[in-house]
Amino acid sequence: MLERLEAIEARYNEINEELMNPEVISNVKKTLELTKEQAGLREAYEAYLQYKKLEQSIVDAKEMVKDPELGEMAREELKESEEALEKLKSDLEIILLPKDPNDGKNVILEIRGAAGGDEGNIFAGDLFDMYKHYSEKQGWSTEINEEYPSEAGGYSLISFTVKGDNVYSKLKYESGAHRVQRVPATETQGRVHTSTATVLVMPEAEDFDFELDMSEVRIDITRASGCGGQGVNTTDSAVRLTHIPTGLVVYSQTERSQIKNKDKAIKILKTRLYDLKLREKEEQEGAERRSKIGTGDRSEKIRTYNYPQNRVTDHRIGFTINTLDRVMQGDLDKVIEALITEDQARKLRGE
Repeated sequence: MLERLEAIEARYNEINEELMNPEVISNVKKTLELTKEQAGLREAYEAYLQYKKLEQSIVDAKEMVKDPELGEMAREELKESEEALEKLKSDLEIILLPKDPNDGKNVILEIRGAAGGDEGNIFAGDLFDMYKHYSEKQGWSTEINEEYPSEAGGYSLISFTVKGDNVYSKLKYESGAHRVQRVPATETQGRVHTSTATVLVMPEAEDFDFELDMSEVRIDITRASGCGGQGVNTTDSAVRLTHIPTGLVVYSQTERSQIKNKDKAIKILKTRLYDLKLREKEEQEGAERRSKIGTGDRSEKIRTYNYPQNRVTDHRIGFTINTLDRVMQGDLDKVIEALITEDQARKLRGE
């Protein structure tokens, strides 16, 4: 462990020196890469500084114990420092676990109404509100990319970007099928219905993650339709991109400017292709994918929201909480923390 921490400290300081090099400063891409790498090392670097400080405190306290006047105070300080060092060692085991390189990224999140017809679409809208409230509590921002409202309420599809600090590290566990059990507003007999909505969370691709060959993309400009604000239909501003090799199609109409819609569509297309590349890599690595909490596939049932019993159950880790009303208002911390804790425990066990 100490060898790894020493290597992290050396690399952290090396990056500091590189970031002061005029040649690096003038290279925006290189600067961004180094800044992100250093940010990924910072927690371990700062923990190691604290580790060395505590070790020195222990050495000093052991010397002071011999002093007849300061001995009692030194023994107390020694005890506190030794306890703090033991706790820090446990924390470092988790800090030094292999990091997901995408943890610091923003995400593009897609929610689709699935089984249950109108009720599935309404639930998709409820999930969107839940994630929006959660994002606000985290200090993150949300921006809608694409939306297809349902006549009964909610959405058949809504896609939005969440921006902030370490968004993917918390939302990456949300991909899969979310099931709701409740009495729909249209149900006259008071019977509980089961419906589903699917969630897909993709780390937002950055320029150095994925190089998009625009010669492989067909661009179609159309007149926007549906939701998008007053005057949305007055100009040919909507942009549809088709990635010819994969058949992926992205449509953007939320901006009034054709240029802005094109930029947004390119960003979404890059993210979808980057996500496709990540999934292919994980499939090849097989074992790593099986060790994850869930596969991230839309078809996998990950969570049930039971309204009659005010209960949320995450099936992947057997976690249940009886505060559904608060969860739907964005109080997702306990659920996500339980998933993170289990993920760390599995990695510590070498699974």
